[in-house]
Amino acid sequence: MGETLSVGLGEIVVSRNSDDVLVAYGLGSCLGIACYDDRARIAGMLHAVLPRANGNGKDPDSRYVEHGIPELFQKMVEAGGSHKHFSIRIAGGAHMLDAPGFTNVLNIGQRNIEAADSVLQASSVPVVGKDVGGNVGRTIRLYVDNGRMTIRRLGGEEIEF
Repeated sequence: MGETLSVGLGEIVVSRNSDDVLVAYGLGSCLGIACYDDRARIAGMLHAVLPRANGNGKDPDSRYVEHGIPELFQKMVEAGGSHKHFSIRIAGGAHMLDAPGFTNVLNIGQRNIEAADSVLQASSVPVVGKDVGGNVGRTIRLYVDNGRMTIRRLGGEEIEF
């Protein structure tokens, strides 16, 4: 029997169980990065909080986009997936501190999006869907059985994406 697997802040969850649904709740400036292998029917999701680690970078951690995406790919491969069959969808990256006097330095959402674009461009894994930016939170769900993904923006209806 499958279940809803919640992907918390800084976590990566990978599943091969076709009845499972991966979900990242309340993505604000965080990014939900969903990876699906359509041949092996493996789904993975990363809930990244910040673009990159501050300091010396010796603390690889899935909280950071720059470390989390490669770790997500590694866990997908360990579960039986193949890079050549991966596809990516990204959601989140909202500008949650949008008020007079705030600078773009505080726009963590945009910095997360830019970091993800950079890492994914270097990986050659195709991005097949993006719902990023703006100033509203989102919840995403990835269905392991077929790779279908839904998104619900705060105050809106859940739609397929």
